[in-house]
Amino acid sequence: MQQEIRFATFNVCNLSQPGAKLYDNLAPLTEAEYEAKVAWTAQQLDALDADVIGLQEIFSLPALREVLAKTTRYREATLAGFEPPPDPVTGAPRLTPEVALITRLPLAAPPQAYIVFPDGVALPEGSRDADRFARAPLHVQVVLPNQQIADVIVIHLKSKRPDYRNGDVGDDPMLHAQANLRSLIRRGTEAVALRALLSALDKEQHRPRVVLGDFNDTVDAVTTHIVMGAGKACEPGEELRGQLFDSRQLQPGGDGGYTDGGYTITHDSRLMTIDHVLVSEEFHPASPRAVGEVLQVSYLNAHLQPQLPEASDHGQVLVTLSMY
Repeated sequence: MQQEIRFATFNVCNLSQPGAKLYDNLAPLTEAEYEAKVAWTAQQLDALDADVIGLQEIFSLPALREVLAKTTRYREATLAGFEPPPDPVTGAPRLTPEVALITRLPLAAPPQAYIVFPDGVALPEGSRDADRFARAPLHVQVVLPNQQIADVIVIHLKSKRPDYRNGDVGDDPMLHAQANLRSLIRRGTEAVALRALLSALDKEQHRPRVVLGDFNDTVDAVTTHIVMGAGKACEPGEELRGQLFDSRQLQPGGDGGYTDGGYTITHDSRLMTIDHVLVSEEFHPASPRAVGEVLQVSYLNAHLQPQLPEASDHGQVLVTLSMY
C-alpha cells in the first residue's frame, strides 16, 4: 500500500513583531498590519496542508507561534527553529531573517543549525561574516511513514540585492556592478558550503534527503547546480548517489519547462521560480534505492497578481511524494 506525504517551502516575507525595525527602507508593521499578516500566513499554511513545511524570513519565533495558533491544521505541529545568533564582533543580539520548519511527522533527533561554513570554505578576505551563512541552514531529521529517517534541510541563500559597501551609492554603474558581484560571490560561496555539508552527511549515512527553500536563483543556475551536486565524477552504477534532483522535473510528465503557471516570484514583469524542493535519489524513479516517487508539484501563487499587502511576495511550492 502506498502512502502520500507532502513537503512544502514557504518564504513568508518578513514575519516580525509589530513595531520591530527590520530595514531602513521598510516601515515596521503596525498592530493592524501584523494581525492581518498573521491571519493570512495561517490561512496559507492551512491551504498547503503539507506534512513538513520549511519557512524563510522568520524574524520572530513568537510571531510564528502566533501564526500556528491561528491555524486549524498545525496547532499541534512541531516547530523547529532558532533565534538569530549574536553579532560575531559585538556580541549584541541581531534582528535578522532566519529559517524554520514545522512538521506533523515525528522528529528522530533535535534540530541543528549550521551557522559557520565547513572547513575550507570562506568568503574573500575582508568580507562581512566571511566564515558563515547569512541565514543558517536548518537540519531536521523526520521519521517517514515507513519508519525510515529522512534528512530535511531548510535553506535561504543570499539574494541578488546588490551588496554595497559603506559609502557606496547606487548611481555609479561600476559600484552597482561590483555590489552585484559581491552578492553573487556570497550566494555562490554559500552554495559551495551547503554542498560540502550535504556531501559530509551522505558519507555519514545514506538516507532519503529533501533540501527546500529560497535559493534566490532558478533551478538551472550555477549556484543551484552546485547545491544539487550535478556533474560529479562517479563509479558506474553510482551516477545518482549523493545528488539532488528538482522535484518538478521528476513528477510524471516532467514539465521542466514550468508550462502550467508554476512560478514563485514576479520580477521586472517576469515570472520566475527561485523557491525549490530538491530530493535525493531515494525519490528518483531510476534509482534502485528508491523508497518513493514524486507524484505532483503544485504552486500556490494566486496572491502575487495582484499582491495583497499582508501576503508574501513569494509563491509556495508543494510537493506530494508517494512512499512505496
